[in-house]
Order: sequence, then structure tokens, then C-alpha cells
Amino acid sequence: MKDNSKKPTEDYQGFEQGPIRPPSEAASLLIRVTRNCPWNRCTFCPVYKGEKFSLRPVEHVIRDIDTVHRFVTLLQDSFGSGFTTADLSPLAKDLDMGERMALSSAVNWIRGGKKSIFLQDANSLIIKPDNLIRILSYLQKLFPQVERITSYARSHTIRRIEDEKLAEMRAAGLNRIHIGMESGSDKVLKLVKKGSTKEDHITAGLKVKKAGMELSEYVMPGLGGRELSRDHALETADALNTINADFIRLRSLAIPDHVELFQLYSAGKFSKQTDKEIAAEILLFLQQLEGVTSTLKSDHILNLFEEVQGVFPEDKERMTTIVETFLRLPPHEQMLFQVGRRTGVLSRLADLKDPGKRAMAEAGCARFQISPENVDSAVDELMKRFI
Repeated sequence: MKDNSKKPTEDYQGFEQGPIRPPSEAASLLIRVTRNCPWNRCTFCPVYKGEKFSLRPVEHVIRDIDTVHRFVTLLQDSFGSGFTTADLSPLAKDLDMGERMALSSAVNWIRGGKKSIFLQDANSLIIKPDNLIRILSYLQKLFPQVERITSYARSHTIRRIEDEKLAEMRAAGLNRIHIGMESGSDKVLKLVKKGSTKEDHITAGLKVKKAGMELSEYVMPGLGGRELSRDHALETADALNTINADFIRLRSLAIPDHVELFQLYSAGKFSKQTDKEIAAEILLFLQQLEGVTSTLKSDHILNLFEEVQGVFPEDKERMTTIVETFLRLPPHEQMLFQVGRRTGVLSRLADLKDPGKRAMAEAGCARFQISPENVDSAVDELMKRFI
């Protein structure tokens, strides 16, 4: 009997890319290994809802890699790294949609220095380890200059992978994992249907570190609402103190109208915090981080405090001082900073002393009739634009 086990179960539809990647992967080459999210039940997340999860056949991923490699080679042989939009137009003229996407990916990657690759979508490590190792090895073969290959992964998935296989993935080039911890509180994780526990997060984080990979953990201030705010801050800090992740990345909660959490919020079953309340939660969280050498990142417009970034333990006092300073500001000043930050006018508290930037923030408040009394509802609407 003929063995068809290695043949793809679907026809190749051309080069693919998923909808999202971490902000830190903006210059990365995006290679789609899986489609959408295998869990897809988190009440706060609008991504992938209504979409079916599927594994892409390895042969299809390899063809994607070959396609983008062909364009990278063509661009470099023809123009080096100094090509213009006019140079690209003749190349794109006769390409189909997938090839145009691959060409665009090659352009972005070359301009970004060809240093990193990000595997999409939400949980690439869910595929068979040997298949992922094959993809990683092929990437290393075609792009030997790459410094970093990264992926999203769920803690629940990682804890089920044997340590030896994680080590083999690391040897094949996978050297950074992004995990959406969101919270270390089991109460919060259950509330938002995360599908992972605090123990899952700790076990998975330690396994990633043991494999020699960099670990980037995402934390969502505000996710527990008012009732679970303190538990959220304390338990998340406790989990991270145990893991000592390389990066802790803040992503403050925003609730778009089309997610399940919005229905709970609208029904009065979830008490969304104000910016001031979330700031107090972040302060408590930062104060509880002890014995870690993590780098804290606040690299998203949803976060009120872009400047609360640094390395523990040396930058801890500076970061907590920033939050304490905001909490001591009069209501009008807090309002100006909230609006100025979410409209891109202000990036740090010191910007309030810049006459030009302050005037722009004042004008924004006047235009939209924002006052200290209604600023939180106004900010809620502003934040929805960035989800």
C-alpha cells in the first residue's frame, strides 16, 4: 500500500500571513506556521474570533519560506538595500496576491536589517516538535545570518512539551518565546477564560528558561477589574518572581465592543478600572517584583506610562516614582496626561511642562469636551482605536 502520510491534506493557496505580531517584531520576517488560535476563548481578546484554527502543512510553510527567499535574493542582487518604491513596481506587476505579500515581506525584512523571524499565529509550538524543528532548520539554512527566531506560545502547550524537544528547538534556532500570561491570579485567569493556571505559567516559563530561550511574558493591568485588582497585582508579581522572565511587557486592558468581556462590563458584572486605579495597581505590581533581573517594557499605546521601562533591580525606584508622581497630580493635570498620551501628543509626564505639547493636549480636551469628570469614558473610546 502506498504511504501518503507525508502528503499535505490541502492544496497550497500561496504565501500567507496572520493578522498580528508583537510590537517588538515589527522588523521581523513573518512566517505563518498555524492559522488563528487553538484556544480562542479569552473573554478580552478580539483577535481570531469566528475563525477556525488549523495547522498548515509543513510543505506549505517550506514553500512560503522558499518564496520569500526568492524575493530577498532578487531584491538584494538587483538593488542591494537601496531600492525605492519605483524600483519595486515592475517586480510586483505580474504577481498574484500571495506573491505580492511575500514581496512586501521581503522588502520590510531587508529594510529592517534581516535580523529576526517571527512564527505566526497565536501558538506555533502546538505543532509536532519534529515538524517545528524541520521548519526552524530550513529557516537557518536559507537565512543563516538571522539572530533571532521567535514565536507566541501558550503556557498550557509548553508545559506538555518534553524538555529535550524544547532544547532541540533552541538548537535549531528558536531563541525567544512570547507568552500571554496576562495574570498570575487563578481567580483572574478563570474570570477571563484564559485556559491556563498560575502553575501552568510558572512551569512553562521555567521550561523555556531551562531550554536556553529568552522569555517574554505579557501582563495585562486592569484585567481583574476593581474586585480582583489587588489579587491580580500580587499573584502576577509572585509568579514572575519565580520565573524571572527576560522581558515583562505591559498591555493595559481595553475592552472593544465585540468581545465577551464587554457584555459582562455592560451588564455590570465586570467593574472596569479607571486609569488612576490601574496606575495604583501597576505601582503595587512593580513594588512586589523582587529578586528578578527582568527588563520591563511598556511598548504599546494602550499603556498610560510609556516611560515606565527599565531593568530590575536598578531601575525599579525610577519606574515606581513615575507612577507615584502621576497619582499625586491634580485631576486636571491627570486628565491632560491621559488624553495627551492616548492621542500621541505626550509620551512622558515631563511633556506636561512643554508649552507646545501641553497646548495640544488642552486643545484635544476642549475639542472633545473632555473634563476630569468624564475623562475615563473618553479614554475608553480612544483606546478602542488601537485594538
